[in-house]
Amino acid sequence: MNAIATAPGRRMPFSGHVREARTRIVRATVAVAVGTIAGYLLSAQILDVLRAPVVDLAASRNASLNYDSVSGAFDLRLRIALVAGVALSAPLWLYELFAFVAPGLTRRERKYAFGFLSAVLPLFACGCAVGLLVFPHMVRFLASFAAAEDSTLLSASFYFDFVLKIVLATGVAFTLPVFVVMLNFLGIVSARALARSWRVVVIAIVLVSALVTPAADVLSMFLIAVPMTALFFGAYLIAFLHDRAARSRLTCSA
Repeated sequence: MNAIATAPGRRMPFSGHVREARTRIVRATVAVAVGTIAGYLLSAQILDVLRAPVVDLAASRNASLNYDSVSGAFDLRLRIALVAGVALSAPLWLYELFAFVAPGLTRRERKYAFGFLSAVLPLFACGCAVGLLVFPHMVRFLASFAAAEDSTLLSASFYFDFVLKIVLATGVAFTLPVFVVMLNFLGIVSARALARSWRVVVIAIVLVSALVTPAADVLSMFLIAVPMTALFFGAYLIAFLHDRAARSRLTCSA
């Protein structure tokens, strides 16, 4: 077998796939490299945003970011640049990935894949934005467990990892309703099942939001719980309309 199907009625030799993959990988790599350079130029401003909660703490106690090696500050700037580069170049390398995979999909699969990406990417970006709004509350709350006489000396590397995990976690959490819709479209989860379990889902959302954002003013918890709950009911509405349309098609064909 020296050919692989790329679409109904068309075939591409394996060597053609290899050449196309190499070309798209080079393009994606260049896009990430350019984004990383832009991220490095912006790294000082990004670090100022990350440092802001620590500066607020320093007004009431001895608090600062610390580097555990001579190259620590440079290493952190490079990590910020790389993460920013991947984020800034995401539209380009995701396009290259989709363009490589799409010819091997059917028209219906391409439609679903495009719709899935069109929904996931904005929701992930919104979730990350909420994470950036929430993390200062978490830093202040967690630091409040230390006595005023104590010093809060934070490792810059671990602090960056902490913030990155919060931002990514909220970004992923905001995309979960899209997976619910996908499971419904695949016939695995029905709208009726979602309707029966909505109380459990809402309680789970509140609990997860409380665990992820242990802020005493509960504002951070609501910043995550309310949008996620709204997204879940939006997913339920889409699943309900999809199931109703499917039943109508079956009735008409019967």
